[in-house]
Amino acid sequence: MLDMTLVRDPAGRPRRPRRFCCAVLASLIAAGLLASDADAAARKRDHPRPRIRHGFHYGPGNQPPYADIVVDVNSGRVLHEANPDSPRHPASLTKIMTLYLLFEQMEAGRFRLDSELPVSAHAAVQPPTKLRLKPGQTLKVEEAIKAVVTRSANDAAVVVAEAVAGSEENFAGMMTGKAHALGMDGTVYVNASGLPADAQLTTARDQALLGRAIQSRFPDYYRYFATPTFEFRGMTISNHNTLLKTVDGVDGIKTGFTEASGYNLVASLRRNGRHVVGVVLGGTSNGARDARMRELIETGIVAASSERTAPEIVEATGSAAIADGDGADAPALPTPAGAPPPASPAAPAFGFSGTGVP
Repeated sequence: MLDMTLVRDPAGRPRRPRRFCCAVLASLIAAGLLASDADAAARKRDHPRPRIRHGFHYGPGNQPPYADIVVDVNSGRVLHEANPDSPRHPASLTKIMTLYLLFEQMEAGRFRLDSELPVSAHAAVQPPTKLRLKPGQTLKVEEAIKAVVTRSANDAAVVVAEAVAGSEENFAGMMTGKAHALGMDGTVYVNASGLPADAQLTTARDQALLGRAIQSRFPDYYRYFATPTFEFRGMTISNHNTLLKTVDGVDGIKTGFTEASGYNLVASLRRNGRHVVGVVLGGTSNGARDARMRELIETGIVAASSERTAPEIVEATGSAAIADGDGADAPALPTPAGAPPPASPAAPAFGFSGTGVP
Protein backbone atom coordinates (compact mmCIF):
# COMPACT_ATOMS: atom_id res chain seq x y z
CA MET A 1 0.00 0.00 0.00
CA LEU A 2 1.19 3.51 -0.82
CA ASP A 3 2.19 5.86 2.01
CA MET A 4 -0.28 8.75 1.68
CA THR A 5 1.20 10.83 4.54
CA LEU A 6 1.71 14.43 3.52
CA VAL A 7 5.19 15.86 3.81
CA ARG A 8 6.20 19.51 3.63
CA ASP A 9 8.93 21.21 1.64
CA PRO A 10 11.43 23.64 3.28
CA ALA A 11 8.93 26.48 2.78
CA GLY A 12 6.28 24.57 4.73
CA ARG A 13 4.10 23.73 1.67
CA PRO A 14 2.50 20.25 1.59
CA ARG A 15 3.55 17.80 -1.13
CA ARG A 16 2.94 14.18 -2.01
CA PRO A 17 5.70 11.60 -1.52
CA ARG A 18 7.87 10.97 -4.57
CA ARG A 19 6.94 7.27 -4.49
CA PHE A 20 3.27 8.18 -4.82
CA CYS A 21 3.90 10.37 -7.87
CA CYS A 22 5.94 7.67 -9.59
CA ALA A 23 3.27 5.08 -8.93
CA VAL A 24 0.54 7.32 -10.34
CA LEU A 25 2.62 8.00 -13.46
CA ALA A 26 3.26 4.29 -13.97
CA SER A 27 -0.46 3.55 -13.61
CA LEU A 28 -1.35 6.16 -16.22
CA ILE A 29 1.20 4.81 -18.69
CA ALA A 30 -0.04 1.24 -18.21
CA ALA A 31 -3.63 2.33 -18.70
CA GLY A 32 -2.68 4.11 -21.90
CA LEU A 33 -0.88 1.07 -23.23
CA LEU A 34 -3.80 -1.18 -22.41
CA ALA A 35 -6.19 1.19 -24.16
CA SER A 36 -3.88 1.35 -27.18
CA ASP A 37 -3.70 -2.47 -27.35
CA ALA A 38 -7.48 -2.69 -27.07
CA ASP A 39 -7.93 -0.14 -29.84
CA ALA A 40 -5.48 -2.02 -32.05
CA ALA A 41 -7.29 -5.29 -31.42
CA ALA A 42 -10.60 -3.66 -32.30
CA ARG A 43 -9.15 -2.25 -35.51
CA LYS A 44 -7.81 -5.68 -36.41
CA ARG A 45 -11.24 -7.21 -35.88
CA ASP A 46 -12.98 -4.52 -37.89
CA HIS A 47 -10.37 -4.44 -40.68
CA PRO A 48 -8.68 -7.84 -40.87
CA ARG A 49 -5.63 -8.19 -43.11
CA PRO A 50 -6.49 -9.85 -46.42
CA ARG A 51 -5.43 -13.49 -46.62
CA ILE A 52 -3.99 -14.84 -49.86
CA ARG A 53 -3.67 -18.33 -48.42
CA HIS A 54 -6.53 -20.61 -49.28
CA GLY A 55 -7.40 -24.26 -49.03
CA PHE A 56 -9.82 -26.64 -47.45
CA HIS A 57 -7.29 -28.80 -45.64
CA TYR A 58 -3.62 -29.44 -45.16
CA GLY A 59 -1.58 -32.56 -44.64
CA PRO A 60 0.98 -33.41 -41.96
CA GLY A 61 3.23 -30.53 -40.98
CA ASN A 62 0.77 -28.04 -42.53
CA GLN A 63 1.84 -29.19 -46.00
CA PRO A 64 -0.66 -29.45 -48.87
CA PRO A 65 -1.91 -33.04 -49.21
CA TYR A 66 -0.23 -35.20 -51.83
CA ALA A 67 -1.66 -37.10 -54.81
CA ASP A 68 -0.28 -38.62 -58.00
CA ILE A 69 -1.13 -40.86 -60.92
CA VAL A 70 0.56 -42.32 -64.01
CA VAL A 71 -1.56 -43.43 -66.98
CA ASP A 72 -0.50 -45.47 -70.02
CA VAL A 73 -1.94 -43.43 -72.89
CA ASN A 74 -1.91 -46.29 -75.40
CA SER A 75 -3.84 -48.73 -73.23
CA GLY A 76 -5.60 -46.36 -70.84
CA ARG A 77 -4.31 -48.44 -67.93
CA VAL A 78 -3.41 -46.80 -64.62
CA LEU A 79 0.19 -47.77 -63.87
CA HIS A 80 0.44 -46.09 -60.48
CA GLU A 81 -1.81 -43.99 -58.25
CA ALA A 82 -1.89 -42.38 -54.82
CA ASN A 83 -5.03 -40.52 -53.69
CA PRO A 84 -6.03 -40.05 -57.35
CA ASP A 85 -9.62 -39.01 -56.61
CA SER A 86 -9.04 -36.81 -53.57
CA PRO A 87 -9.83 -33.09 -54.11
CA ARG A 88 -6.85 -30.82 -54.61
CA HIS A 89 -6.27 -27.25 -55.78
CA PRO A 90 -4.97 -27.21 -59.38
CA ALA A 91 -3.08 -23.88 -59.21
CA SER A 92 -1.74 -23.08 -62.70
CA LEU A 93 -2.65 -26.52 -64.04
CA THR A 94 -5.91 -24.62 -64.55
CA LYS A 95 -4.31 -23.04 -67.61
CA ILE A 96 -4.32 -26.39 -69.43
CA MET A 97 -8.10 -26.06 -69.66
CA THR A 98 -7.77 -22.36 -70.54
CA LEU A 99 -5.69 -23.34 -73.56
CA TYR A 100 -7.96 -26.29 -74.37
CA LEU A 101 -10.85 -23.87 -74.86
CA LEU A 102 -8.69 -21.45 -76.84
CA PHE A 103 -7.49 -24.27 -79.12
CA GLU A 104 -11.12 -25.26 -79.64
CA GLN A 105 -11.94 -21.72 -80.77
CA MET A 106 -8.94 -21.70 -83.10
CA GLU A 107 -9.93 -25.06 -84.55
CA ALA A 108 -13.38 -23.61 -85.26
CA GLY A 109 -11.78 -20.66 -87.11
CA ARG A 110 -12.73 -17.90 -84.68
CA PHE A 111 -9.12 -17.01 -83.89
CA ARG A 112 -5.82 -17.50 -85.66
CA LEU A 113 -2.29 -17.19 -84.30
CA ASP A 114 -1.93 -13.53 -85.26
CA SER A 115 -5.37 -12.44 -83.99
CA GLU A 116 -5.07 -9.47 -81.61
CA LEU A 117 -6.75 -9.90 -78.22
CA PRO A 118 -7.62 -6.78 -76.17
CA VAL A 119 -6.18 -6.29 -72.68
CA SER A 120 -8.76 -5.13 -70.15
CA ALA A 121 -8.21 -3.42 -66.81
CA HIS A 122 -9.26 -6.66 -65.10
CA ALA A 123 -6.64 -8.64 -66.97
CA ALA A 124 -3.93 -6.06 -66.31
CA VAL A 125 -4.36 -6.10 -62.52
CA GLN A 126 -3.90 -9.86 -62.11
CA PRO A 127 -1.17 -10.78 -59.59
CA PRO A 128 2.13 -12.27 -60.79
CA THR A 129 3.35 -14.23 -62.48
CA LYS A 130 2.42 -12.02 -65.44
CA LEU A 131 3.58 -10.14 -68.52
CA ARG A 132 2.70 -6.77 -66.92
CA LEU A 133 0.28 -5.91 -69.69
CA LYS A 134 -1.45 -2.51 -69.67
CA PRO A 135 -5.15 -1.78 -70.26
CA GLY A 136 -5.76 -0.89 -73.90
CA GLN A 137 -2.85 -2.95 -75.22
CA THR A 138 -3.36 -6.04 -77.35
CA LEU A 139 -1.79 -9.48 -77.25
CA LYS A 140 -1.51 -11.83 -80.22
CA VAL A 141 -3.02 -15.29 -79.76
CA GLU A 142 0.37 -16.95 -80.26
CA GLU A 143 1.94 -14.64 -77.69
CA ALA A 144 -0.82 -15.51 -75.22
CA ILE A 145 -0.28 -19.25 -75.75
CA LYS A 146 3.47 -19.01 -75.23
CA ALA A 147 3.09 -16.70 -72.22
CA VAL A 148 0.73 -19.14 -70.55
CA VAL A 149 2.91 -22.16 -71.33
CA THR A 150 6.24 -20.66 -70.29
CA ARG A 151 5.77 -17.93 -67.67
CA SER A 152 2.29 -19.14 -66.67
CA ALA A 153 1.20 -15.53 -67.09
CA ASN A 154 -2.03 -14.81 -65.22
CA ASP A 155 -2.79 -11.63 -67.15
CA ALA A 156 -2.46 -13.49 -70.46
CA ALA A 157 -4.82 -16.23 -69.21
CA VAL A 158 -7.48 -13.62 -68.40
CA VAL A 159 -6.99 -11.95 -71.80
CA VAL A 160 -7.78 -15.32 -73.40
CA ALA A 161 -10.78 -15.87 -71.14
CA GLU A 162 -12.32 -12.51 -71.93
CA ALA A 163 -11.70 -12.86 -75.67
CA VAL A 164 -13.39 -16.27 -75.77
CA ALA A 165 -16.30 -15.74 -73.38
CA GLY A 166 -16.68 -12.01 -72.78
CA SER A 167 -15.78 -12.26 -69.09
CA GLU A 168 -13.64 -14.44 -66.88
CA GLU A 169 -16.74 -15.53 -64.97
CA ASN A 170 -18.42 -16.79 -68.14
CA PHE A 171 -15.20 -18.48 -69.17
CA ALA A 172 -14.95 -20.31 -65.83
CA GLY A 173 -18.44 -21.67 -66.49
CA MET A 174 -17.26 -22.89 -69.88
CA MET A 175 -14.21 -24.50 -68.27
CA THR A 176 -16.27 -26.43 -65.73
CA GLY A 177 -18.75 -27.47 -68.40
CA LYS A 178 -15.95 -28.74 -70.62
CA ALA A 179 -14.33 -30.58 -67.71
CA HIS A 180 -17.56 -32.44 -66.98
CA ALA A 181 -18.12 -33.15 -70.68
CA LEU A 182 -14.70 -34.82 -70.73
CA GLY A 183 -15.52 -36.89 -67.66
CA MET A 184 -13.58 -34.75 -65.15
CA ASP A 185 -16.34 -35.06 -62.57
CA GLY A 186 -14.16 -33.97 -59.64
CA THR A 187 -13.15 -30.64 -61.19
CA VAL A 188 -14.63 -27.16 -60.75
CA TYR A 189 -13.08 -23.97 -62.15
CA VAL A 190 -13.83 -20.45 -60.93
CA ASN A 191 -11.07 -18.54 -62.76
CA ALA A 192 -8.88 -18.88 -65.84
CA SER A 193 -5.48 -18.66 -64.14
CA GLY A 194 -5.48 -20.94 -61.11
CA LEU A 195 -4.95 -18.08 -58.66
CA PRO A 196 -6.13 -18.92 -55.10
CA ALA A 197 -9.82 -19.80 -54.84
CA ASP A 198 -11.24 -22.23 -52.31
CA ALA A 199 -13.86 -23.56 -54.72
CA GLN A 200 -11.38 -24.29 -57.55
CA LEU A 201 -10.77 -28.02 -57.20
CA THR A 202 -9.59 -30.99 -59.23
CA THR A 203 -8.12 -34.48 -58.82
CA ALA A 204 -5.00 -36.20 -60.10
CA ARG A 205 -7.13 -38.53 -62.21
CA ASP A 206 -8.98 -35.61 -63.80
CA GLN A 207 -5.74 -33.82 -64.67
CA ALA A 208 -4.35 -36.98 -66.27
CA LEU A 209 -7.51 -37.21 -68.35
CA LEU A 210 -7.17 -33.60 -69.47
CA GLY A 211 -3.46 -34.08 -70.20
CA ARG A 212 -4.35 -36.93 -72.53
CA ALA A 213 -7.38 -35.23 -74.09
CA ILE A 214 -5.61 -32.01 -75.09
CA GLN A 215 -2.93 -34.00 -76.93
CA SER A 216 -5.41 -36.21 -78.73
CA ARG A 217 -7.79 -33.41 -79.69
CA PHE A 218 -5.21 -30.76 -80.65
CA PRO A 219 -1.97 -32.51 -81.64
CA ASP A 220 -0.61 -29.51 -83.57
CA TYR A 221 -1.40 -26.88 -80.96
CA TYR A 222 -0.26 -29.15 -78.14
CA ARG A 223 3.30 -28.76 -79.39
CA TYR A 224 3.41 -25.31 -77.82
CA PHE A 225 3.70 -27.00 -74.42
CA ALA A 226 7.27 -27.93 -75.38
CA THR A 227 8.26 -24.29 -75.97
CA PRO A 228 11.61 -23.86 -74.15
CA THR A 229 11.81 -20.05 -74.26
CA PHE A 230 9.66 -17.16 -75.40
CA GLU A 231 10.84 -13.77 -76.63
CA PHE A 232 8.38 -11.03 -75.69
CA ARG A 233 8.99 -7.29 -76.06
CA GLY A 234 12.65 -7.48 -75.13
CA MET A 235 12.28 -10.22 -72.51
CA THR A 236 13.46 -13.82 -72.77
CA ILE A 237 11.07 -16.01 -70.80
CA SER A 238 11.99 -19.61 -69.96
CA ASN A 239 9.59 -22.49 -69.47
CA HIS A 240 8.99 -23.43 -65.81
CA ASN A 241 8.86 -27.13 -66.74
CA THR A 242 12.52 -28.10 -66.35
CA LEU A 243 11.81 -31.75 -67.23
CA LEU A 244 11.68 -30.63 -70.86
CA LYS A 245 15.46 -30.20 -70.64
CA THR A 246 16.36 -32.98 -68.22
CA VAL A 247 14.29 -36.02 -69.20
CA ASP A 248 14.58 -37.44 -72.71
CA GLY A 249 11.17 -37.74 -74.36
CA VAL A 250 9.24 -35.28 -72.18
CA ASP A 251 7.20 -33.02 -74.47
CA GLY A 252 5.11 -30.99 -71.95
CA ILE A 253 2.90 -30.04 -70.28
CA LYS A 254 2.38 -27.68 -67.25
CA THR A 255 3.54 -26.70 -63.77
CA GLY A 256 1.58 -24.99 -61.00
CA PHE A 257 1.95 -23.65 -57.47
CA THR A 258 -0.03 -21.91 -54.76
CA GLU A 259 0.44 -22.15 -51.01
CA ALA A 260 -2.57 -24.44 -50.66
CA SER A 261 -1.87 -26.61 -53.71
CA GLY A 262 1.82 -27.20 -53.21
CA TYR A 263 3.99 -27.83 -56.26
CA ASN A 264 1.98 -29.42 -59.07
CA LEU A 265 2.98 -30.87 -62.41
CA VAL A 266 1.41 -32.68 -65.35
CA ALA A 267 4.06 -34.29 -67.58
CA SER A 268 3.97 -36.29 -70.79
CA LEU A 269 6.70 -38.75 -71.82
CA ARG A 270 7.03 -40.58 -75.16
CA ARG A 271 9.64 -43.20 -75.92
CA ASN A 272 9.88 -45.98 -78.49
CA GLY A 273 6.18 -45.93 -79.28
CA ARG A 274 5.20 -45.84 -75.60
CA HIS A 275 3.48 -42.85 -74.02
CA VAL A 276 2.61 -42.04 -70.39
CA VAL A 277 1.05 -39.02 -68.70
CA GLY A 278 1.90 -38.37 -65.07
CA VAL A 279 0.42 -36.03 -62.49
CA VAL A 280 1.96 -34.92 -59.19
CA LEU A 281 -0.07 -32.69 -56.85
CA GLY A 282 1.16 -31.30 -53.55
CA GLY A 283 4.92 -31.52 -53.94
CA THR A 284 6.95 -29.85 -51.19
CA SER A 285 9.27 -27.98 -53.58
CA ASN A 286 10.05 -27.65 -57.27
CA GLY A 287 12.95 -30.04 -56.90
CA ALA A 288 11.03 -32.63 -54.89
CA ARG A 289 8.10 -32.51 -57.30
CA ASP A 290 10.33 -32.88 -60.36
CA ALA A 291 12.30 -35.73 -58.80
CA ARG A 292 9.10 -37.59 -57.93
CA MET A 293 7.68 -37.07 -61.43
CA ARG A 294 10.90 -38.26 -63.00
CA GLU A 295 10.75 -41.43 -60.91
CA LEU A 296 7.11 -42.06 -61.75
CA ILE A 297 7.30 -41.60 -65.50
CA GLU A 298 10.65 -43.37 -65.92
CA THR A 299 9.18 -46.39 -64.14
CA GLY A 300 5.88 -46.10 -65.95
CA ILE A 301 7.26 -45.89 -69.47
CA VAL A 302 8.92 -49.29 -69.05
CA ALA A 303 5.60 -50.89 -68.16
CA ALA A 304 3.60 -49.03 -70.80
CA SER A 305 2.21 -50.63 -73.94
CA SER A 306 3.48 -49.81 -77.43
CA GLU A 307 0.18 -50.84 -79.00
CA ARG A 308 -2.75 -48.43 -79.14
CA THR A 309 -5.85 -50.12 -77.72
CA ALA A 310 -7.48 -47.36 -75.63
CA PRO A 311 -10.52 -45.64 -77.15
CA GLU A 312 -10.37 -41.95 -77.93
CA ILE A 313 -11.57 -39.59 -75.21
CA VAL A 314 -15.00 -38.39 -76.35
CA GLU A 315 -16.82 -35.38 -74.94
CA ALA A 316 -20.40 -35.67 -73.78
CA THR A 317 -22.56 -33.24 -75.74
CA GLY A 318 -24.50 -30.32 -74.32
CA SER A 319 -22.35 -29.87 -71.21
CA ALA A 320 -19.77 -27.30 -72.19
CA ALA A 321 -21.88 -24.21 -72.77
CA ILE A 322 -20.97 -20.81 -71.40
CA ALA A 323 -22.33 -20.23 -67.89
CA ASP A 324 -25.29 -18.13 -69.10
CA GLY A 325 -26.16 -20.75 -71.71
CA ASP A 326 -25.57 -18.91 -74.97
CA GLY A 327 -22.34 -16.91 -74.77
CA ALA A 328 -24.16 -13.68 -75.60
CA ASP A 329 -21.54 -11.61 -73.76
CA ALA A 330 -18.65 -12.88 -75.86
CA PRO A 331 -17.31 -10.26 -78.27
CA ALA A 332 -18.19 -10.86 -81.91
CA LEU A 333 -15.08 -11.29 -84.03
CA PRO A 334 -14.97 -11.91 -87.76
CA THR A 335 -13.79 -15.27 -88.98
CA PRO A 336 -10.18 -14.60 -89.98
CA ALA A 337 -8.95 -15.47 -93.42
CA GLY A 338 -6.40 -18.22 -93.54
CA ALA A 339 -7.43 -19.75 -90.24
CA PRO A 340 -6.10 -23.27 -89.71
CA PRO A 341 -8.43 -26.03 -90.89
CA PRO A 342 -10.14 -28.11 -88.22
CA ALA A 343 -8.00 -31.01 -87.05
CA SER A 344 -9.40 -34.51 -86.90
CA PRO A 345 -9.99 -35.64 -83.31
CA ALA A 346 -8.29 -38.90 -84.19
CA ALA A 347 -5.18 -37.24 -85.60
CA PRO A 348 -2.02 -38.90 -84.29
CA ALA A 349 -0.42 -37.00 -81.42
CA PHE A 350 2.84 -38.87 -81.28
CA GLY A 351 6.41 -38.39 -82.42
CA PHE A 352 6.98 -34.67 -81.86
CA SER A 353 10.41 -33.73 -80.56
CA GLY A 354 11.04 -30.29 -82.04
CA THR A 355 11.34 -26.80 -80.61
CA GLY A 356 7.77 -26.43 -79.36
CA VAL A 357 6.21 -24.43 -82.21
CA PRO A 358 4.03 -25.86 -84.96
